[in-house]
Amino acid sequence: MAGFKRATKAAAKLRAAFFGPSGAGKTFSALRVATGLGGPIAVIDTERGSASKYSDRFDFDVMDLDDQSIEGYVSAIEMAADGGYRVLVIDSLSHGWQALTAEVEKLAKTKYRGNTWSAWSEGTPLQRRLVNAILGFPGHIIATMRSKTEWTTVDNNGKKTPQRVGLAPEQGKGIEYEFDLLVEISVEHIAQVIKDRTGKFQDKLIDKPGEQFGRDMAAWLADGHPAPQPEPAPAPATATGRADVEQIRGYIRAATTVRTLGKITDRLDQLVSEDQITGNEWSELTDLVNARHDQIEPRQEAAT
Repeated sequence: MAGFKRATKAAAKLRAAFFGPSGAGKTFSALRVATGLGGPIAVIDTERGSASKYSDRFDFDVMDLDDQSIEGYVSAIEMAADGGYRVLVIDSLSHGWQALTAEVEKLAKTKYRGNTWSAWSEGTPLQRRLVNAILGFPGHIIATMRSKTEWTTVDNNGKKTPQRVGLAPEQGKGIEYEFDLLVEISVEHIAQVIKDRTGKFQDKLIDKPGEQFGRDMAAWLADGHPAPQPEPAPAPATATGRADVEQIRGYIRAATTVRTLGKITDRLDQLVSEDQITGNEWSELTDLVNARHDQIEPRQEAAT
């Protein structure tokens, strides 16, 4: 077990989420902030080409994501990583949540006799896989999320008028914990910073967040020592004596160095020798390590 050491703020990669109702300007704001962070920029578009409408204003590459399953999202994130993009905009994460909940409902009806809670035993690892892919991306990520829209009545100089308001983002419970920056955008394009690990913008209101906001975030992130390479390792055995294979897959996909993959390979050998994974699981995971190795090695060689 490693000992204690002096805490420092290492240079890191931004994980930001913008959420709000339709018409709030989430896509436009995300592209502006991404531009301020500094490209090259990739966009995963699940909104039927909405990002491409701004191609005359911003410089970015786009993938129109037809497969909005968790596998589709993870594959697209990995492709962006392989492409060497410095910033990835995911517009939006809400479609992935909608697809996942639909899959869980289908599992509940066909496999778990209508028991949705039991069906989430398969849905939760998929959601965690998406989160691992987001956290493992080697650049900045800005994700947009829809929020449900509700109408309320306000008093406007004695006259009652309807006003549209947004509610919680359409994504999994607790998703906000995975982001450094959580911003709610109103239909008036006013951003309220709900969560901010920089401490510079907490609870502030920002009119039309844009490129300068991105530059400010980039400056804060760069003010530290070079970020250490992540060193994921397969999870220990569960209470049943079995390793969490889905979590191991997530660690492999999140690996960014050949050295890390070597450590994972050593751990897999140990797990199979201790009967914490089966021979078939070891073979499947080893193939996944080899595939990830083939993705990483050319990028490492190009960087040296």
